[in-house]
Amino acid sequence: MNVNRGLFQNRMKKSGSIPIAFEKMDIPSTYWLHHACFYIVLLLIHYLNGLLVIKHDVKVNYTRKINHFAFFFLPTLLSSVVEYSYSAVTFFMDMVCAFVFLTCFAAPLRNRFQFLQIMFRSIDRPEDRPYTLIWLYTQFMASYAVLIPLLIYFESNNMIPLLMIIIIANGVGDGLAEPIGIRFGQRKYATYALFTKERYVRSDAGSACIFVTTLITVIAFHAYFSPVQLFAACVTLPLLITLAEAFSPHTWDSPLIYATGGLTLIAIMHFL
Repeated sequence: MNVNRGLFQNRMKKSGSIPIAFEKMDIPSTYWLHHACFYIVLLLIHYLNGLLVIKHDVKVNYTRKINHFAFFFLPTLLSSVVEYSYSAVTFFMDMVCAFVFLTCFAAPLRNRFQFLQIMFRSIDRPEDRPYTLIWLYTQFMASYAVLIPLLIYFESNNMIPLLMIIIIANGVGDGLAEPIGIRFGQRKYATYALFTKERYVRSDAGSACIFVTTLITVIAFHAYFSPVQLFAACVTLPLLITLAEAFSPHTWDSPLIYATGGLTLIAIMHFL
């Protein structure tokens, strides 16, 4: 999610708060330079991963997660070289850019341009066909539908740093869950998906990865909690976020993780 980019780069610049300058409504030239570099590198990573799938039979489950981590961490790395002021307009443009990026993989385009077809192979899990792009689009829209109200609420209540907990739980924990589950998962359980009656498999190892990542992240942000709040967050957040991911539709875990984590944090901060 592109919101990760803004939150991470501001987090890197100021350790104690993540101010979001919604009052600044222009788009600086550094924004376009940052995003041009980001999407060029991201497209290159997708292309190379697509070649790994096509020529070396690497599982899409792995290349897809490499893409996931590139999307999650590259903006922060680039921000150390090219910084820009985060605002409501740049936040909106992040959404537009992500939509355009996904649209590049639409069938009419990828069937016409081979390099797009190769890139698409790096995210097109065979078990997801023919819903690969539909699930990505709908998860993207649902994630923003959840994140935008949370972002506004957390900002207005001086809780923005805590939003990083659920973003890291999703970006890192869920990002690692699938490859770890494939490699080490012994016990499997089934989940459903949108628009199909097919069932998809998740694993205990993948769920454990999300639980541990969330717990470590909560502890890392201990300075923002009182002792009672920290205890409550350690007890509830890892479990609830893990359950949210476990029971979410296939490829649709992000919005449920954000909603569950965000509402849990709100309850902890306001009632304890």
